[in-house]
Amino acid sequence: MGNYKETLKITGMSCAACAASIERSVAKVSGVVSSQVNFATEELTVFSANDIRIQQVIHAVESAGYGVRRNSSFQKLTIPIRGMTCASCVFTIEKAVGTLKGVADISVNFASEVATIQYDSSITRISEIKKTIIDAGYEPQQAAQNETNDIDIDHRKKEVHTLKLKLIFALSFSIPLLYIAMGPMVDLPIPSIFSPMTHPFYFALAQLLLSLPIALTGYQFYLSGFPKLFKGHPNMDSLIAMGTSAAIIYGIFGTIRIFQGHIQYVHHLYFETAGVIITLILLGKHLESVSKGKTSEAIKKLIGLQPKTALVVQKNQEIIIPVEEVETGDSIIVKPGEKIPVDGRVTRGRTSVDESMLTGESIPVEKNIGDSVSGGTLNKNGAIHFEATKVGKDTVLAQIIQLVQGAQGSKAPISKLADVVAGYFVPIVILIALLSAGAWFLAGQSPLFALTIFISVLIIACPCALGLATPTAIMVATGVGARHGILIKNGEALEQAHQLNSIVLDKTGTITEGKPQVTDIATAGNYKEEEILRIAASAEKPSEHPLAEAIIQSAEKRGVTLADMSLFQAIPGKGIEGELEGHSILLGNFSLMQDKKVEMTLQQEADTMAAEGKTPIFLSVNDRLEGLVAVADIVKPSSAEAIRLLQAKGVEIAMITGDNRATAEAIAEKVHIQTVFAEVLPDGKAREIEKIQERNRKVGMVGDGINDAPALAQADIGIAIGSGTDVAMESADIVLMKNDLADVATALDLSRQTIRIIKQNLFWAFAYNSIGIPIAAGFLFLFDGPLLHPIFAAAAMSFSSVSVVGNALRLRKFKPILKPKISQSKKLAMKPVTGRTMTNKKINIEGMSCGHCVGKVTKVLSDMDGVSTVNVNLEDKQAIVTLEKEVDDRQLKKEIEKAGYTVTGVEPA
Repeated sequence: MGNYKETLKITGMSCAACAASIERSVAKVSGVVSSQVNFATEELTVFSANDIRIQQVIHAVESAGYGVRRNSSFQKLTIPIRGMTCASCVFTIEKAVGTLKGVADISVNFASEVATIQYDSSITRISEIKKTIIDAGYEPQQAAQNETNDIDIDHRKKEVHTLKLKLIFALSFSIPLLYIAMGPMVDLPIPSIFSPMTHPFYFALAQLLLSLPIALTGYQFYLSGFPKLFKGHPNMDSLIAMGTSAAIIYGIFGTIRIFQGHIQYVHHLYFETAGVIITLILLGKHLESVSKGKTSEAIKKLIGLQPKTALVVQKNQEIIIPVEEVETGDSIIVKPGEKIPVDGRVTRGRTSVDESMLTGESIPVEKNIGDSVSGGTLNKNGAIHFEATKVGKDTVLAQIIQLVQGAQGSKAPISKLADVVAGYFVPIVILIALLSAGAWFLAGQSPLFALTIFISVLIIACPCALGLATPTAIMVATGVGARHGILIKNGEALEQAHQLNSIVLDKTGTITEGKPQVTDIATAGNYKEEEILRIAASAEKPSEHPLAEAIIQSAEKRGVTLADMSLFQAIPGKGIEGELEGHSILLGNFSLMQDKKVEMTLQQEADTMAAEGKTPIFLSVNDRLEGLVAVADIVKPSSAEAIRLLQAKGVEIAMITGDNRATAEAIAEKVHIQTVFAEVLPDGKAREIEKIQERNRKVGMVGDGINDAPALAQADIGIAIGSGTDVAMESADIVLMKNDLADVATALDLSRQTIRIIKQNLFWAFAYNSIGIPIAAGFLFLFDGPLLHPIFAAAAMSFSSVSVVGNALRLRKFKPILKPKISQSKKLAMKPVTGRTMTNKKINIEGMSCGHCVGKVTKVLSDMDGVSTVNVNLEDKQAIVTLEKEVDDRQLKKEIEKAGYTVTGVEPA
């Protein structure tokens, strides 16, 4: 069985056969190793190799016809950990805590210095987990459960300041140490008392006295390195401690021998090596800490948005209180230029609010009475009163901070290889150092030569670069995503997003605005139009469906008085039924009328409405069709362009909706979607996703409603629109705060660039060690090449860590590609294409060097007959074209080469 365990409480079981039915359903969920149902305790225990999205299991149980809820004893714990110095520390902690009974999963992030633990609180306690971490040699901090604070940021600032002071102190001793040690070799003037020829003992003693303060500055290497070495869990500090200790001990031995009259040791002291190594490593640690601090800038900015106080009206008086004391229901005043302290609803006044840090949208949003406002956003130009609806950790800003922190502390699957390698890396390096030194000594080299080899191998090895390669990129990428209104919940979602080749879009609220309006009313003749609207609106009063709201609002605008339903039942995916004023009422789609065997007398009117992209809602009174209410939901302005952009990237787009087929196809034609799943019930959406996955497609689902939650959980990547329901956002892996489909393409681009950075980091980390260790072991010396001095080994080791973090920081420059580059003439000529097969081709192009080249290639391709859209990427040196009819590859190549560029290949995208 896997090491991940989740226990769920099941309701509705009546016999042992129910248990077997549930187990069969759960076994189909991807990632589940096995499951066990205890009929007596009504519990389902799920085992898997890794942490699975439990929403898929819950949906499987509910689809089998049973109720289910999570066991409250299963919890998630986040613990900051101090004392980690490299990726091997991660391996040690994960191995130690992972063996605790009740711990289902543990993930330690070296870059953020945080451990995320899934555990059963009925089996193990937080104190036991913390004790295990302490026993492994590390320092667990105050556990943080679902709270956000700035403790970690303060720690990072303190760490940077401390390392800076240590570096300055070490430099003040290492510079004179290096001068005294190396000055005589290059004829630099030094005081005669330190001359190795006339006063060799003072020459050695001065170096000893200068090196000891430097070693004291790096005391942490020894306090951390040696204990972990003796416990059998050596880390990077162990390598530094062993290497510098060997150099200092040998130097002390040489000083004693000089005092005894053996002056030949004067040229073989290693004090400057130890001192400069420690100083260089402190320099690397300082630069690394500064760089790691930059990876958390998004979190810093989000936390900085939180106001410290709020102006609250209490007992008809305005008082300023700490924001932590604001309670739900408080009346709060916000003046122009002030930040809104908590979430709420406007009760008086009118203003515009800058929500850019939450949504990435720079244009201020108008707020009137009844509109919601979010904590941390900026009130621009009007004083408002609002009622607090969410405070503390429940505010949107607090949840975003928590989500981004969770994502930054998570791991991507690609990091597992680095973690495994790092876990065994340090012991292997120590073995290589001992074997190399021993081999050279046995080959006839001097003990000093062997010592040089030993120290060089220990110092040049760098598991730090391996440990930082993935998490730093993820931290930067999730922060950048949050800045652009794209919240990525974990590293796995970030890694997999760029692999999506099929995306299924919900219609209402995703492609369309989600704010439908009544456009037409048809009657069978027994009721007037106003009466049809009154009955329909009265029936919809208890419903929360968007279409119900449209009908009720239309009735209210016309001044229609509504009645109360005496009986009401919602039929998911079909409509409602009940009793109104003694009459049986059915209100819903064609499928509901068929189920209830209502004769369809208004079919022609319904077909006409549907063909125009409207949704016809049938009204039956006493099992007789009496009227139709048509509701239309307009397409978002950005939807068609966003869909074209995704198609240009080679992504297959489909639309899924519970709406009737004619309406669905009318909307699909407007946004150029050929594949439509219409009249799909909520539980059917997940099944449609599963069918696409069976074709070996990586599927993303974009939705915003409660009925989208199962499909979001079933998809490889679930993407929720930010204006959607909490259930949809909980089930999703990525949340789009701007409610804009263009951000789906942005998320895919961010994922692609992040994975490219991670692969570059891992390559250079592995390459550095693969090349550096053999050189340090004397491989080049075998062929009369140079011998690597330990000082240069230390410099190379420090540079490798800093370069990995620096490479990850390049992601901060990421900018969304808002739309494909299409020439104006082509844009004007574009029309909806129906019944045609759109194909994508990728053209590899050499010779492009700037934006001018991109524009030139874009124009050449856009002006070709048959080319629908063009997307040229300078960095990848390629163009992706969408063709509405067959265009010969040779013709594409010819036109580009006419423009002065070289085509190296044309292939399907």
